[in-house]
Amino acid sequence: VSDLQEEGKNAINAPMNPSTVDIHPEDTLLEENEERTMIDPNSKEDPKFKELIKVLIDWINDVLVEERIIVKQLEEDLYDGQVLQKLLEKLADRKLNVAEVTQSEIGQKQKLQTVLEAVHDLLRPHGWTIKWNVDSIHGKNLISILHLLVALAMHFRAPIRLPEHVSVQVVVVRKREGLLQTTHVTEELTTTTEMMMGRFERDAFDTLFDHAPDKLSVVKKSLITFVNKHLNKLNLEVTELETQFADGVYLVLLMGLLEDYFVPLHNFYLTPESFDQKVHNVSFAFELMQDGGLKKPKARPEDVVNLDLKSTLRVLYNLFTKYKNIE
Repeated sequence: VSDLQEEGKNAINAPMNPSTVDIHPEDTLLEENEERTMIDPNSKEDPKFKELIKVLIDWINDVLVEERIIVKQLEEDLYDGQVLQKLLEKLADRKLNVAEVTQSEIGQKQKLQTVLEAVHDLLRPHGWTIKWNVDSIHGKNLISILHLLVALAMHFRAPIRLPEHVSVQVVVVRKREGLLQTTHVTEELTTTTEMMMGRFERDAFDTLFDHAPDKLSVVKKSLITFVNKHLNKLNLEVTELETQFADGVYLVLLMGLLEDYFVPLHNFYLTPESFDQKVHNVSFAFELMQDGGLKKPKARPEDVVNLDLKSTLRVLYNLFTKYKNIE
């Protein structure tokens, strides 16, 4: 074991690899052609990587708050399938047929198998690439766990803001002809918010932003004219679409004007101060839109609050399409 451990350290610390990796004895006890992966320590210190983990942990704890489950460390708390089971049941609103508590490794893997099969049934029809399996999750492979959680967050449109362009350097240790070889690969965990949350919803606004940004000002001008025609009745005026709809107040008032009803002030925050209050306002406006016969907006309330212009334009354009002829 000592010789193998030394061999592993020498391989990891070879000149081709400037970074030092903490290697455990079990990581060097490999069969021929077997491989293990480890996150480069420098990547673990990346602020965006740390933020991704924190956002996901906070999200899981928010979802499972009624279950009295508190996750502190992803690898240690998710590997046995117990938390993943509760998370999926809550998100998908369905009950999985698995044993509640399993102590044995076989029992844990059987539970994981059932949970992951349910996850795959949800994700595969939408073209997801599955980057995890029972062995990697049960083996506490943080990269696999993160891929799984990011996929779940995106699929269920979690009300969180995943940091963009998070990548990590992964050290791959492989045994060939009795010797350990190491290589570095870059593993991408997140892309852009637009790609993650609007994954299969490319529309005219994507084309507009990507290929005809010069026409964007024309669209914005038309929408500003439209909203001001109605908001002026309350002596309100919009000049900046990016910011003035972000707290949801104008959206709620606009829906009342378009549908010709008074929105009781106790239903929303007239002067929202926190992020949650703003999200409440935008969500409430979305409910009013659906009550008015519009489809549920593709944008998330959180994206509007976070000043995502494309999301705001999508929402306003839907209103414009239906109500443009209303005086």
